[in-house]
Amino acid sequence: MRPGFFDRSVLSRQLWGFRREFVWVGIFSLIANVLMLTPTIYMLQLYGRVMKSGSELTLLMVTMFLVLFYAVMAFAEWLRSRIMVRAGVRLDEALNSLVFKASFEAYLNQTRRNVTEAFSDLTNIRQFLTSNGIIAFFDTPWTPIYIAVIFLLSPFLGFLSILFAVIQLGVTWQTHRLSVTEIEKAAESGNDSYRYVQSKLRNIEPIHAMGMAGNLRKQWFLLHDASLAKAESSLDRQHRQQSFAKFVRYSMQSLTLGAGAFLVIDGKMPVGSMIAANVLMSKALQPLDLVVATWKPFVQARTAFMRLEKLLDDFPERLAGAKHQDPFGEIRLEELTATAAGRETPILDTITTMFPAGKVSVVLGPSGSGKSTLARCIVGVWPQRTGQVLIDGEPVESWDRMELGPHIGYLPQDVELFEGSIAENIARFAEIDSLKVIEAAKSTGIHEMILRFPRGYDTLIGEAGGMLSGGQRQRLGLARALYGKPAIIVLDEPNANLDDAGERSLLEAVKQLRLAGKTVILVTHRPSVLAVADLLVMMQGGKIIRCGPRDEILAAMRTDTAVPV
Repeated sequence: MRPGFFDRSVLSRQLWGFRREFVWVGIFSLIANVLMLTPTIYMLQLYGRVMKSGSELTLLMVTMFLVLFYAVMAFAEWLRSRIMVRAGVRLDEALNSLVFKASFEAYLNQTRRNVTEAFSDLTNIRQFLTSNGIIAFFDTPWTPIYIAVIFLLSPFLGFLSILFAVIQLGVTWQTHRLSVTEIEKAAESGNDSYRYVQSKLRNIEPIHAMGMAGNLRKQWFLLHDASLAKAESSLDRQHRQQSFAKFVRYSMQSLTLGAGAFLVIDGKMPVGSMIAANVLMSKALQPLDLVVATWKPFVQARTAFMRLEKLLDDFPERLAGAKHQDPFGEIRLEELTATAAGRETPILDTITTMFPAGKVSVVLGPSGSGKSTLARCIVGVWPQRTGQVLIDGEPVESWDRMELGPHIGYLPQDVELFEGSIAENIARFAEIDSLKVIEAAKSTGIHEMILRFPRGYDTLIGEAGGMLSGGQRQRLGLARALYGKPAIIVLDEPNANLDDAGERSLLEAVKQLRLAGKTVILVTHRPSVLAVADLLVMMQGGKIIRCGPRDEILAAMRTDTAVPV
């Protein structure tokens, strides 16, 4: 059986979950649009009954019903707007977690283009659901009903109304055909300009220090000027189309009134019916006019829907992994191959090896040999790989990340800290256990340094740890990796920015981890850490060329000068 529209994607299924709200909006739209006939009926009563009878009591009763029906109509319109607002908020609440996780997955998989728009796309969809644009789509089906009532007043005006409605629909379609591509291109060009600036702000210090801002500004001007040109062209076309649509609508209303006057002069229609038909024509064309006016938000919402739909389908929510016992720490790699987009040769080429639990393994090799990629594969953050990474014999993908995370300590080569306090960063932004935070800080030798800050562990470090030096950031990142005494610790160039005191603290921390039976994998190019190694792994060209006990590998290196360290 072929799946229906609302079975094709996560986002569509979420929208289908609001079908009851849409039904209620349709019901209240029914009430509001039926009561839109109130002024027409009121005028017919005035000219056909009150004016002839001269009864003030009849006028009073008809007017009271008029006010009552207006109140019910206003209440129905308020209710449908309230339902859509609440539906928009609930849609955001249902999707924000999925979008957040999918954005993380997309960024991890290096598809960063979708990530920058993901949350604004969700906002665009929510805002459109709560705008007048969506209400116009509920009101548009009532256009034929208003025209049918005009037919009851005068078949001639009814056919004229059909002609005018077809013209208005033609204007709407022409608006879509001519503007949708330009709107999408203008939005994409604006996003390109925004992304360019954001990417450069991440490296503001070298840009400022080396006087690169002027050169980069010239490149940004090219993107920005192209964005402005496309936005100007798109807006100019939209305003022309809206002006033409307004001209058509006002002209048709006046022509309807003129045609009605002709029929009155010819004695084929009373004056009240003429005015009522003109009002009905206005009501019939108003939703179509609103559709034209809100076409740009509709196109933007549709584009956002398609982008978000693709993001959620490409990176669906992962099912919770199987429950495991706390890892012991043995890591085995089987035929591990890692690749990257745009690269012909693999970064890691069919690596098979084992890192025993409770041992310190030091990975050595020249730049570009694949050491950092190996570290990322071990902790499960390198997406483009084949083969197996096994933790205690279980594939790393089978572990629930929230379950495995506390048992993994990872210090990347480029240390990333997050806006917040020192304690929050060490505790990985989980509930802070003060004893564990202090223990992790002491194990890396930064406890006294932290206490010298004005607010100690509560000191805010700024965005990306901007108020700290490179060495302080690295030692704080190391403390975060050691927080809670995880079973597996992977450290990528942990001593790159450390002074002598910092390196001594690192070596002492590694010794303590070995005594505690933790599995430590240390990627480095500095020979000072060899003293704490149990195993050495030599890499070159994405392959392991030597692997074994430290003393055996060092002895082999002394007799093989071709092996670079």
